Order: sequence, then C-alpha cells, then structure tokens
Amino acid sequence: MKSSNKQYGKRLLILAFPIIMNNIIAQLQMIIDRIFLGHANDLYMSALGNVSSPVWTTMSFCNSLVMGASILISQSVGAKKREDIGEYAGAMLKYNNIIPIFLCFFWMIFPKPVFMILGVSDNVMPLCLGYVRWYAPLFLLTGLGGSLGVILQTSNYTKPLVVYGCVRSGLNIFLDWMLIFGNLGMPALGIEGAAIATVIAEYVGAIYISVIFFFTSKKLPTRPSWNDVKKGHFQSYLNAAKLGINIALEDFAWNIGNLILIRILNSINEYAAGIYTIIFGVEVLAVVIIGAIGSGTMTLTSEATGRKALAQYKGITLCAYAVCAIVTVVMIVGAVLFPEQILSLFTSDKTVIASCAGYLLLIGINLFSKSGNIIIGNAIRGSGNTKWMLFTQIFGTIWIVSVASVLVFICKLGIFGVVLAVILDEGVRALINLGKYLRIVKKWGEWNG
Repeated sequence: MKSSNKQYGKRLLILAFPIIMNNIIAQLQMIIDRIFLGHANDLYMSALGNVSSPVWTTMSFCNSLVMGASILISQSVGAKKREDIGEYAGAMLKYNNIIPIFLCFFWMIFPKPVFMILGVSDNVMPLCLGYVRWYAPLFLLTGLGGSLGVILQTSNYTKPLVVYGCVRSGLNIFLDWMLIFGNLGMPALGIEGAAIATVIAEYVGAIYISVIFFFTSKKLPTRPSWNDVKKGHFQSYLNAAKLGINIALEDFAWNIGNLILIRILNSINEYAAGIYTIIFGVEVLAVVIIGAIGSGTMTLTSEATGRKALAQYKGITLCAYAVCAIVTVVMIVGAVLFPEQILSLFTSDKTVIASCAGYLLLIGINLFSKSGNIIIGNAIRGSGNTKWMLFTQIFGTIWIVSVASVLVFICKLGIFGVVLAVILDEGVRALINLGKYLRIVKKWGEWNG
C-alpha cells in the first residue's frame, strides 16, 4: 500500500509541479504588482481589492465552465474512449469563447453600477473605473486559454506552462515598472498602468502557449483534430457544461460572499479592504501550490473513476492532502518568524503593517481546513459529482456573510470579525466535505483497486 501511495504521489507531483511553478510565477507577478501599487499609493490597494472581487467573480465563472470538460475528458482517458475524448475536447474549443466576449463588453461599458453597489468611496471610484476598463480585454482570452489549459493538463503535458509563466510574468513585471512609475520615458499611469501591463503580458503569453499547442500535437493525446472541432456538437458542450456549471456557480457563490465581505469592509473605513487584500494576498503564496495540487487531484481521480480504481482514488487524495499539510506548516512558520518582513513587501506604512501582522498566524492555521476543502472537493468532483461542492459553497456563503455581519455590526470586531468569519467557514465546510468523501469511498467499496 505504501509503495502504491508513493506511486500515486509521484504521478501527482509530475502532473502538478509545472502547474505549481506556473502558479507561483503568476502569483509572484501579482504580488510584485501589488508591491508596486502599494508603494505608489495606499488607496491603490483598496481600489485593487474592490476591483478584484467582482471581476474575478465573472472571470472564474468562465474558467470553471471548462472543468466539466476536464472531468469528462479525463474519465474518457481512464475508460480508453478515444472518440469521446475528441468529441468533448472539440466541442469545448468550438463553443467556449461565447460568454467571455459578452463579459468583456460589460466591464468596458457598465462597471460603475457594480462599484456603487459595493459602496466604493468617491476617492477610490475613479481608480477602480480606470483599472477595470483597461483590464476588460483580458476576457477575450479566457475561453481559448481555459480550453488549451484543459487539453494540456488532461494530456499530462504541463511542462510548457512553466516557460509560459516566465514569459508572461517577466514581461508583466517589467511593464509594471515602466507604466506605474513612468520609467524609460513612459508616462506614470499608476493603477491604469498596472492593468495595461497585465493585458499586454497576457496576450504575449497567449501567443506563446498557442504556438506550443499547435506544434506539439504528438505529445497531446487529448488534443482534438480539426475535424473534431468542426464536428463538435453543442450538446456535448452542454453535457460538459452541466458538470462545469456547478463548479462555476460554486465559484460564483464564493465570490458573491467575498463581494459582500468587501462591502462590509468598506463600511468600516476606506483602508479596510486594502488591509484585507494584503492579508489574503500573503495566503495566496501557499494557496497557489495547494490549488495546483487540487487541480492535479481532480484530473487523476477522474481517471481513477473511469477505470473504477478505488485504491488509486483514495491514494491520490491522501497523498495530495499530505503535500498540502507540509505547505501549510511552512506557511505557519513563516508567519510566526517573519511577519513584518513579509508584510513590508506590500506596503511601507507601519500602521498598516501593524494592523495586518496579527492575522498572519490565523490565516496560516486556516490553511489546514482550506486544503481539505480544495483537495477533498476536487476528489469529489473527480468522481463525477459536482453538485455537492455547489451546495456546501452556497451554505458557506450564507454562513460567512451572516457571521461576518454579526461580528462586525453587532460585536464591533472590525476587520478581525471578517477574518474570524472566514476561518469558521472553512472549518465547518471541511468537516462536511470530509463526511461526503467518506460516504463516496464506502459506496464504491466494490471497486477493484
């Protein structure tokens, strides 16, 4: 059993490591982006916090739609159904760009009512509008990028993602330095410069990954032929979307909860959203690794489902959580030993650093529960059940908003009340999801491992 677990762990890490590296590179880019903005103007962080939540709510919806196709393609790989692989992958490439086009125009034309609902102050509003209107063209890449990513991952060919991440993120950081501060003769565009830099870098990265995709067909067993794309049936896309929509709605529910939390934070003061953004910006350093492991978990447990291999299903889940637990311990050690050093990366304001420092340990401990939700949640999705995580997330959204409201408006705990609500939410859902996972394993006990 131990040797089997080592085998599952090795396969998981081979698949996930390039994704981890790509995500780390991307998050380092995002962190440096925030460092530049935080040192340029403290209000930029509040603006970024207010923009990130609603924009990512819509973008994650698009990204999550392809997860249904990922599950069906991986299950077809496990069951060795080549025709189904081509059908699902072809339909995904053909139809997955429709919704992102509409969202691009929405964020270019109608962003202000969204920020008004969030209670964005008059000082922060122009910053939010300036950023999002330049950022909106990024949606045009979402459908294609998500589809190519699924095909690379289900083909177990994720190494190009590392080079892609280096190209995209390196260019973004350089352009941030130029456009935020006005270096090398460029105008100092502040927060708008950050948005422009991100869009340019993402388009260059998209060109690179497209070239890799179209010229490495022999290494991509789940890549559809041109004929598969032309023949791809809308019904096949809808079948995948039925699974993906649950994941999309799950992310949507999470993001709606986060939007309401931002609204609650804005009622405290105009800097509260910025402090919250910094706190969870630090957490992202660990979550990018945990999320990549979770993504690999879904792919491999989906294959195990196609093969009806219970031992593989359980072994992958166990190995994945063990890796995430190690990451969590490292995060906690860093939070205890170097809180000020970490936070000073995001801002030079001593008051803000002091306000954030006390939360880092809490956020680190919370990662044990968060890891459980990510890993076990993806294992549940890999079994073909995407409805369960939607239900628990809806419960979590209602829970977190209710608890945060009580702790902030009645108990007067301020930002601490919001952070505490987040921790309680992750813990309760982790226990509920673990119970569901154990029931799945028990129900499928007749599988041959």
